[in-house]
Amino acid sequence: MSRIIAVANQKGGVAKTTTTHTLGIALSRLGERVLLVDLDPQGCLSFSLGLDPDALELSLHNVLTGKHAAHDILIKLDDVSVLPTNIDLAGAEMALLTRTGREHTLAKALTPFAEEFDTILIDCAPTLGVLTVNGLTAAQEVLIPLQCEALSHRGVAQLLDTINDVREYTNDKLTVRGAIATMFDSRTRHAREVIEDVRERFGIEVLDPPIPKSVRFAEAPSQGITILDHAPKSPGALAYQQIAAVLHADRR
Repeated sequence: MSRIIAVANQKGGVAKTTTTHTLGIALSRLGERVLLVDLDPQGCLSFSLGLDPDALELSLHNVLTGKHAAHDILIKLDDVSVLPTNIDLAGAEMALLTRTGREHTLAKALTPFAEEFDTILIDCAPTLGVLTVNGLTAAQEVLIPLQCEALSHRGVAQLLDTINDVREYTNDKLTVRGAIATMFDSRTRHAREVIEDVRERFGIEVLDPPIPKSVRFAEAPSQGITILDHAPKSPGALAYQQIAAVLHADRR
């Protein structure tokens, strides 16, 4: 049975897509069969995987609007498989608003993959709208990328409120696996204080180690690769590999 993890934070620019992509590749290299789901109309995950979102004939939009099955849009790459998306997904969000049981649309679409993949990672949109609620309803766990800066964790309370609503109405088994501290600058006391504040205020685990800030992360997506290949010995690559190992151990 697949483990489904939603990677969510309504604040943009917190390395949500980078986290989804990099953990997906790292888990696949630990022997897992991994499916990545691009649930953000911006299509950044699809682009980071080397795809051209604008050239897609079929995307997640076609699935969520009921025109195709998820297997119809599945693309198998070297390390992972992906359900890609593009800006058309914004139209699917509008269509879902009028549909009964709209929160369960993605969960139903992923059901046929239950035995095909070990882990499914969902890159949620940077909002708390119907698409993100679909991702949370489909998932068993949530990972929250958290930028270690002053205002970055203010939205965590809102996200946790949404998670509580999802637990109450659509998915009572949803749990928060933890936060991942991104763009971490170990030289600053403030970055460490943000991590401790999240632990104490919200009572959620911040997975170790923090992901250090590095220009290497920005360089990799244009080549359709992650930092694991672009700079495999960098602190950022090693940090993501350690977190992937923790998630992989969860399955045992």
